[in-house]
Amino acid sequence: MHKFAHHSFGMQLAQLSRAWRAELDRRLSGLGLSQARWLVLLHLALLKEPPTQRELAQTVGVEGPTLARLLDGLEAQELVQRIAVPEDRRAKKVVLSAKARPLIEQIESIAQQLRAELFAGISEEDQRLCQEVHARILANLERS
Repeated sequence: MHKFAHHSFGMQLAQLSRAWRAELDRRLSGLGLSQARWLVLLHLALLKEPPTQRELAQTVGVEGPTLARLLDGLEAQELVQRIAVPEDRRAKKVVLSAKARPLIEQIESIAQQLRAELFAGISEEDQRLCQEVHARILANLERS
């Protein structure tokens, strides 16, 4: 075994993540959204309750000022709204606009097509096992 072979799993995972996201970004480019913007929209669509900006930043994995700039752009496109929280004057909840819903359906349709292509020939059992391994690695990272 090559002396750096133990690094290949992490490098392969990083490469897979970048390539998958780049391909999805390429396929979504016609919708007029950057990768960061469509990612925010997808996270908002998946959350059961409208999050505060702080909660959304944590969910998406970006810093607060970065999210604020993304939300400024999404507001300009009339895809999200920021609503004041009565209990906390500083906090704002982020909600999707009605205009965003059909766009999110398009994003999800394109993403689903890509997933189908990428998982072609991979059994459901292999997919489940892979997700289980990833979940264990993430749990170990969270304990670190």
